[in-house]
Amino acid sequence: MTAPPPRHDVRERIVGAAADLLREEGSAAVTTRAVAERAGIQAPTIYRLFGDKEGLLDAVAEHAMARFSAEKVASLSPAAAPRDPVEELRHGWSETLRFGVDNPDLYVILSDPRRGRDSPALAAGIRALEERVRRVAAAGRLRVTEARAVNLIHAAGTGAILSLIQRPVAERDPDLAETLFDAVLDRILDRTASPLPSPDDAGHRTAAVTLRAVASDLGALSAAERALLAEWLDRVIAEG
Repeated sequence: MTAPPPRHDVRERIVGAAADLLREEGSAAVTTRAVAERAGIQAPTIYRLFGDKEGLLDAVAEHAMARFSAEKVASLSPAAAPRDPVEELRHGWSETLRFGVDNPDLYVILSDPRRGRDSPALAAGIRALEERVRRVAAAGRLRVTEARAVNLIHAAGTGAILSLIQRPVAERDPDLAETLFDAVLDRILDRTASPLPSPDDAGHRTAAVTLRAVASDLGALSAAERALLAEWLDRVIAEG
């Protein structure tokens, strides 16, 4: 007697079949019967592995987002070609917009807060965005907190994608996404700042020297805090 396929293989086959149906025909086509026929399994197997159709759609969305997030993280690896941090941020924005517009039904599932808050794949995507924003900050070009920049970019990106995919392709504004991104950049970037040196030891020392020069003028800090900051910066400078 032939042994049944491993549970993992069956699950992957079902997710793949559902993903194909979602991409080709939309969420309405993802019925347990249609998925079972395409995957070559019995419908009760879907209920046993995923609970119901909603559980299956969650698994499909997580699978697709996990692959996309992995690509975004890989592009940030040290082995990747270096890129201006703002251009790197723009590249990440463009790739996310492309993913959302190319996978509208999938993106609607992912953008549901009830699903997204517990998604490891979405969390990985946010971490990739956080790393891109950190690199902009490290280059001395961010004028808001990193957390605020991440929230603004994420909110704008979600809104742009949902606005685009709700309209027929012929009626979409081709400049909407880039116009919105430029507006966000105007809010989060210091356009007048000269980029800092690369974030190596010499770059850190240059940044410390610059901040040390104005430490005594930082009115948001108490006198004791300004003195402590100056002491820390002096140590960074001396180490350099």
